[in-house]
Amino acid sequence: MPPTLTNGAGHRVTLNTLGAAIAGIYLAGGDGGVACVTVDAGGSAGKTIGRYANRIARGEFVLDGTTYKLPVNEGRNTLHGGPDGFSKREWRIAGESAGSIEFALHSPDGDQGFPGTMECRVRYTWSDDDALRIDYEATTDKPTVINLTNHVYFNLTADPAASIAAHELEIPASAYTPLDAELIPTGEIAAVAGTSRDFRKRRPIGNEKFDCNFALDGADGSLRHAATMHEPASGRTLVVETTQPGLQLYTGKPGAVALETQHFADAPHHPNFRSTVLRPGQTFRATTVYRFE
Repeated sequence: MPPTLTNGAGHRVTLNTLGAAIAGIYLAGGDGGVACVTVDAGGSAGKTIGRYANRIARGEFVLDGTTYKLPVNEGRNTLHGGPDGFSKREWRIAGESAGSIEFALHSPDGDQGFPGTMECRVRYTWSDDDALRIDYEATTDKPTVINLTNHVYFNLTADPAASIAAHELEIPASAYTPLDAELIPTGEIAAVAGTSRDFRKRRPIGNEKFDCNFALDGADGSLRHAATMHEPASGRTLVVETTQPGLQLYTGKPGAVALETQHFADAPHHPNFRSTVLRPGQTFRATTVYRFE
């Protein structure tokens, strides 16, 4: 049986040790029936992404004067930590309680080209008010870079064949990071005003395909509002809160939308982006909450 968290309302979250993954979130809808609001879109769906979520340009970065070469797996760039990233690993269950499950992973020095032996933990907590909290922690014994997220896909209709175009989305972000032809950030932080990326007022997602990182307003490391998504037919609403500075909106899979909280892609190449460097003696910590109403 897969690890499962069930709350007082009978709603449940199923997990998987492969990729420390969210396998399914089962909720009631307006008709009273319980159904799965996540989508198995293949690949990294529902899994923990690392060591570095999103992209690192040209499969390399420089840290403290040393150049580190990474395996490339998207053209000439490294995506989601490389071809054997954290989403493809078997994590061990390090702790369980009535409302939470914690996964752990040991990543050796040089793993996918990244320096430092890293110890990572991901804890899922499911509350009686239908809030799934994800807490990330990591330490290293050498300076390195880190960017962890979860690549869960949602369809609040609970029908993976249904379009997500009518899902109404709000993202409190005044700016985003533009991309070049290889989907690598240019380094600019541009205003969303006057573009199709302006979700500051809730509106339907529509049929445009998004693969866009938003620079969240007030990104000071505290837990704060990152997105609200509402599906009119079912009445389901998802509220996202995070301590992370960015939110990646991805709608490249049919019938699925990802709201990935993370640091910015390719930050090691852009000093104006929030640093993703982790050093010995420090602990990387991040929290994201997916709250359903």
